Amino acid sequence: MVEQTIHSRRNNSLRTMNNKIVLIGFFLILLASTSFAQELTKELDSITIRENRLSYSFRDNNRNVYLLTRTQIERLPVKSATELLSYISGVDLRQRGPSGVQADIGIDGSNFDQVLVLVNGIKLSDPQTGHHMLNLMVPLQAIERIEVLRGAAAKIYGVNALAGAINIITRKPEHNEVFMQTFAGSSFQNDTSTGKTYANYGIQVGAALAGKNQAHNISLSQDQGNGYRYNTAYNIQRIFYNNQIEISPTQTLAFTGGYIQNKFGASLFYAAPGDMESEETVQTALAGIKYTIALRPGIKLSPGISYRYNKDDYIYIRQNPGVYRNIHETGVVTGELHSSFDLKKGKLGAGIEVRQEQIVSNGLGKHQRNNVGMYAEYKHWFSPYLNIGMGVFANSNSDYGFQAFPGIDLGYHFTKHWKLFASASTGQRLPTYTDLYYVGPGNIGNAQLKPETATFTEAGVTYKNETWEVQTSVMYKQTQGFIDWVKENDMAPWQPLNFQDVQTTAATLRATWDLSRQYAFSDHLKLQLQAAYTYLDASLQKPEEKISKYAIDALRHQLITTASAVLYQKFHIQWHTRYQYRMSASDYTLMDARFSWKFKKGDVYADINNLLDTQYKEVGVIPMPGRWVTLGVRLQIGL
Repeated sequence: MVEQTIHSRRNNSLRTMNNKIVLIGFFLILLASTSFAQELTKELDSITIRENRLSYSFRDNNRNVYLLTRTQIERLPVKSATELLSYISGVDLRQRGPSGVQADIGIDGSNFDQVLVLVNGIKLSDPQTGHHMLNLMVPLQAIERIEVLRGAAAKIYGVNALAGAINIITRKPEHNEVFMQTFAGSSFQNDTSTGKTYANYGIQVGAALAGKNQAHNISLSQDQGNGYRYNTAYNIQRIFYNNQIEISPTQTLAFTGGYIQNKFGASLFYAAPGDMESEETVQTALAGIKYTIALRPGIKLSPGISYRYNKDDYIYIRQNPGVYRNIHETGVVTGELHSSFDLKKGKLGAGIEVRQEQIVSNGLGKHQRNNVGMYAEYKHWFSPYLNIGMGVFANSNSDYGFQAFPGIDLGYHFTKHWKLFASASTGQRLPTYTDLYYVGPGNIGNAQLKPETATFTEAGVTYKNETWEVQTSVMYKQTQGFIDWVKENDMAPWQPLNFQDVQTTAATLRATWDLSRQYAFSDHLKLQLQAAYTYLDASLQKPEEKISKYAIDALRHQLITTASAVLYQKFHIQWHTRYQYRMSASDYTLMDARFSWKFKKGDVYADINNLLDTQYKEVGVIPMPGRWVTLGVRLQIGL
């Protein structure tokens, strides 16, 4: 019955899809007549991929990695780091509220527990649940870029990067400056329960200090709103600090730390329709320090330690907390040692990661598990045009024993402009404590769960010249022992099982066209168009007669287009269109825009999100906000 319903919806949706694509393309052509979102190819190629282990230039990367640069981040119509991810092809950001209040992240059909998020290489995975992965304390102003790796990545990041990883890299200031941003926005719709107009506002202040041998970046922010429908008000405070200190020409010390308190109305978020009065407060703290020493030219050691604390306080009926209340506290301590050795034609890396996870919860109990991972990795350059990387991550967990996860990749520049890349990799995801021990009216955990594992292969080709950048790739992933929440019928509770295997096939085409370079426009006009399309197909092996919660919930079609313009180096226009068709739901199209005017010390901007006032849902029965208009100003003053 479920498959029949999906098939019917798919047919209805696909009948309209071609027309929508044509309309979107026509709209972008019109916009180009009046409208630079990505840095030049040469600049991208010079960026060093910030993996925890081996580091090398973006040009020598052989995986499907997307870089969201600082230039792009400044022009996107968003208010939080979480919202940035919705503009990246292959990424499925499923929000339950605006401004990154609560959101889940998937990559190429995965669920929210299968993607690893990091800040400066520090893992943010929470043993309670992946729902907290995007409770980010990093403000937009502090981000230098975001690296998104698609596909299983145990060789690079260890456990829990089953479907991919997102690494947020923060700025290293080069000058002393102070920063301030404030904004306010509204849907101009009224809350019928209070008569007030739905609105939000935010303010962020920060300072950057850059000396001869050190750099510091600190920021504080407040985001608040009365929601967009009944009981969706939110109040978020963030503080973030990072530094880098050069102790000597061969030694550096870097610290990353922050805290966020996120309180929000959770109407319909998890247990609709009975949770209309639910409320949740999530507090997350992060601290990590990393020391790097060059023992001699070409040999580096990098020990580090980090701690992540999370407290989740969920109240089912806010007016009467005694009816049902869950309080979960988790703590994760991670110690790491990484090493790299430059060889004549290659680079060798090896290291160890020790991780302890624990939880104290009135609903999940008190538990602890330990994880020890070791890796070895080698990248060899046969020539400037051909390189191969290979490695293995071996993992031992106190609850699940020992497993090894190999990987290999290849990159070949067969002409000046063309590159072929291919990879095969593996990954693992540990069950969360919610998977194992949760007991509630609609969900029951399963303490007998085993880890998920995945094998992943991909191949692609990239073309780059002065005006065009095009990449196409295909991938195949098989997830073994997939953990899915299932039930026998509509009246039964959800319970997680290692629900057979899931086979996923995806194809991606991404293109950037710099019209300014191709047509030699004047220096007063820069134009660029971007488009990215992902097709995905997922199927269960030997399906049983059970209702699945996550296995058939992927985006089958995703099309993201961007038109960017800079006029007289002052006036910036960026227009985004996102078409998404989910296998278990209907399709929808979203349009967002930012218009900004840059002056000497900053800029003023206007955002229009969901310009078409589309009615859509990303999770369950939760309706997302309609059209929302925001005005803001940013000031950046050198000292």
